[in-house]
Amino acid sequence: MTLLAILVLAAFAVYVMNEAERARVLGFLLRGLGVARRAAAANVRAKGSPFQDALNARTSWASVTGTIAAINVFVFLSMLVAPGSLSDPETLAAWGANYGPRTTNGEWWRLVTATVVHPGLFHALVNTVALVQAGWILERLVGHFAFGAVYITAGTIASVVALSASPMSVALGGSAAVYGLYGMLAAVVFWGTWQPSPLTIPLAALRSLAPGAAVFVLFNLFTGALDGSAEMTGFALGLGSGLVLSRRVSHSTPPPRLVAAALAATILIAGASTLFLAGMADVRPEIQRILALEERTAALYDKAVQQFRLGAMNATALAQLIDRAIVPEVQAAHARLKTITGVPYEHRPLVANADEYLRLRTESWRLRSDALQKANMVALRQADSTEHASLEAFQRLKPAEPGDGGIRQ
Repeated sequence: MTLLAILVLAAFAVYVMNEAERARVLGFLLRGLGVARRAAAANVRAKGSPFQDALNARTSWASVTGTIAAINVFVFLSMLVAPGSLSDPETLAAWGANYGPRTTNGEWWRLVTATVVHPGLFHALVNTVALVQAGWILERLVGHFAFGAVYITAGTIASVVALSASPMSVALGGSAAVYGLYGMLAAVVFWGTWQPSPLTIPLAALRSLAPGAAVFVLFNLFTGALDGSAEMTGFALGLGSGLVLSRRVSHSTPPPRLVAAALAATILIAGASTLFLAGMADVRPEIQRILALEERTAALYDKAVQQFRLGAMNATALAQLIDRAIVPEVQAAHARLKTITGVPYEHRPLVANADEYLRLRTESWRLRSDALQKANMVALRQADSTEHASLEAFQRLKPAEPGDGGIRQ
């Protein structure tokens, strides 16, 4: 049923794409089907082997694997038909992706939900196929509880690492959790080689996993995910957990108490790590208000200058406009900026530029008001010079206005 759901998803996505995108997707799907067909053939040949018999006797069905795969498919299908672009960080955050200012301000559930949110068909398909292929053997060996615990904790801890490394990026996808499964699989292979039994994974079964694993790793390599510490953290956690939990896997599945203890320790580590990240601020709304403030106050002053040139306003009235309408707004914006705490390091230069702009802009307006009231041309030139310096700082705010650090898969 999982494979059928994936194929339906792929077919629907291909239908809504343009001709060039369809060609690329269909080529990828055909290669994927070839891998799946060869893996299925290997499974058929393995039927009746001591390993397959022992595996069936221990656990007949990988229900956790099927459930996670079904969730991946359901979420991606829902995102596909819902409004919003899958390449838009705001859309992905709305579906539960991991984003620093939202996650660290009470939405900690994003550390888990981010693992089932994917920004595209290839990402969802590769992760789900790798999950199903590895999980079909691994879950039946180690049991539902241990398998689910490793998958969730690997994904969650990796989300914490991604949040620490790049808090302003939108991090998502189950790649790190799948790496956790591969780490646990490596541990199971190690213990099976050390203590041979009918449940030692045979070479033929490992070979059937190799094509899917290769596609998964290559995809992550080309999308840049393999360079990330989050994915390697997932693998290391899976390997470490596997070495502890699967030591006696040839005799029985890991005891629930041992799995629960490992799960509790991981949750404590994750919880302790998040203490240093709590309350992260998103300065983008305030920066946008500052940008709008400059445009609004400059337009107000330019309109007043036109009245001044036409003789409808004198210099004193122009100075009063600055003192009563413009300077208080700039000072209020500066006061709001100073109250922001928990600024992520990626946005600290942005806040520093905003602080410099508001300080110099306040000074330039005051100098201009004083020059107008005293008809002092020297003071007016000084106001122009200070205004120029403030607008240089203002220009440094504009490239960073969108503020997002991209999408981290």
